[in-house]
Amino acid sequence: MLYDEAFLARIEDGLRSALPTWDIDETARLSLLTISENATFLVDDNKGDRRLILRVHRPTYHSDEEIVSELEWIEALRTVGVIATPAPIHARDGRLLASFFDGETHRKAVAFEFMSGRAPDEAGDLARWYGHLGEISARLHAHSRAWSLPKGFARKTWTFDTIIGPNAYWGDWRAALGLDVAGRAVLEKVAARLHRETAAFGTTPDRFGLIHADMRAANLLVDGDRLGIIDFDDCGFSWFAYDFAASISFMETEAFIPELMAAWLDGYARVAPLDPEQAAALPMLVILRRMQLTAWIASHSETPTAEAMGPAYTAGTVELAERYLAADFLKGIA
Repeated sequence: MLYDEAFLARIEDGLRSALPTWDIDETARLSLLTISENATFLVDDNKGDRRLILRVHRPTYHSDEEIVSELEWIEALRTVGVIATPAPIHARDGRLLASFFDGETHRKAVAFEFMSGRAPDEAGDLARWYGHLGEISARLHAHSRAWSLPKGFARKTWTFDTIIGPNAYWGDWRAALGLDVAGRAVLEKVAARLHRETAAFGTTPDRFGLIHADMRAANLLVDGDRLGIIDFDDCGFSWFAYDFAASISFMETEAFIPELMAAWLDGYARVAPLDPEQAAALPMLVILRRMQLTAWIASHSETPTAEAMGPAYTAGTVELAERYLAADFLKGIA
């Protein structure tokens, strides 16, 4: 229960004291936007007529090197125009990573440009935007394959072991809210199957590399015909096709998911063909991601996202797992 009211109040006070780090007056308006892995704030600096996004990192999740590496990749992507995403803002001392005191603890914070837009509407033409997202994903992956990593570059690696295995970064799926004995038995079967299938799929360079890993609807910003991508906080090394699995986070049971999957694949193919084995792996990776998020909800239960999902999300995971075992999940799409 990290993000209680007392913690958030301390974070806001500390962040306000750090505003001059980015040449922002301490009297600027500071508004909490979201709480997920991190706490994100909108800053309106009336004196300088600037709007910035400040992200305060969850303690112990990323090292300093990992945070800076994320921002270095964003800058590289922006330099060659691969993706529309907000620029990281350097502090007055030129650094990308700033910090402030919370009692005797240093909290890490980074700043970004404000990007206009809204998440695509599920009631609207969501498939159109997922077609665009497929194109963006293909360009992103092409850049990842060709980019020479800077010295000291460090990001997490997302494999079965760290997604839902014994070293899972987001906790043990067995702690899922409301998971009963029967449901656990189903998920144990799926986990064992996913362990075998991901090992067989492999991590060769044509299918495994640096990805965004969280291009879900909440991290997409539509403004006119532009589709912006935000929040590279989970970017790391994983299967390229995992970017689709992450893109449908928290809505995997919706009836329109096969349509989004087909649109994403069509969009991807407009840039570069996704080989049949990778396309066929999408259902496997969707279930893998769903189990990861089920663990995340349990380990981040104080966040608004987790509170909104609760035990019902676990029940949905078990249902999808049963369909996966019966070969009746996203059948015929890939």
